[in-house]
Amino acid sequence: MLACFQNISFYVKRTRSGPESDLARKEKMVSNKKMPPRRQHILAFLQQFYLENGIPPTVRDIQKACEISSTSVVDYNLEKLSEAGYINRRPDVARGIEVLDQEGEPISNAPRVQILGLIAAGIPIPVWSTELSEASQEFDTVEVSPELQRQHGKLFALKVSGTSMIDALIDDGDVVIIKPTRVANNGEMVVAWLKEEEETTLKKFYAEGSMVRLQPANSTMEPIYSPAENVEVHGRVVSVIRNLG
Repeated sequence: MLACFQNISFYVKRTRSGPESDLARKEKMVSNKKMPPRRQHILAFLQQFYLENGIPPTVRDIQKACEISSTSVVDYNLEKLSEAGYINRRPDVARGIEVLDQEGEPISNAPRVQILGLIAAGIPIPVWSTELSEASQEFDTVEVSPELQRQHGKLFALKVSGTSMIDALIDDGDVVIIKPTRVANNGEMVVAWLKEEEETTLKKFYAEGSMVRLQPANSTMEPIYSPAENVEVHGRVVSVIRNLG
């Protein structure tokens, strides 16, 4: 378990610009002596956890490591840290705590992958082209753990549209992290391209003789059956980032 460190000084976020604000930032570095000990512990733990894992901790991680009685106490202290400009909270995403530097910008050593577009978890939608997209527009990005990238190499992300994978805990608005591949084992969740229909979908893959079954994880929906030569695997899901909004 990570320890909570006490003897650290931190900068407060400032929003003004220009020479005066630069001077103010230098003069107003806040000592940990001015912060309640519990809040010092939480902030130090956030920084240490981020440094060692590349992603923020959960509220329960903080509760356990800093020996706090309840998650509501953690939330209260996180709000105070946010008000003071030490962190930024993103309630719409899991692990949505950003530690800020002296310029008020998020600190991160975690790798980021591009969200290239939407993927249908329901009725297939027209396919996206990663090549055309990369050449034509800016992308949102999402952080992934360093271990995930070390394990799988190059990755990309897609935002889920639909609820056909809800029983696999993938809901509308979630983001799936994809390892590019052209092959898949039965039962793996894949990005499947239906060549004749020119559509793409997110489903579990099953090769059944001359046919492929693309199976939803939703008891109210029927599988898609297609000739094997009509189905191309474009990637395999290796992680999911839940949308908590």
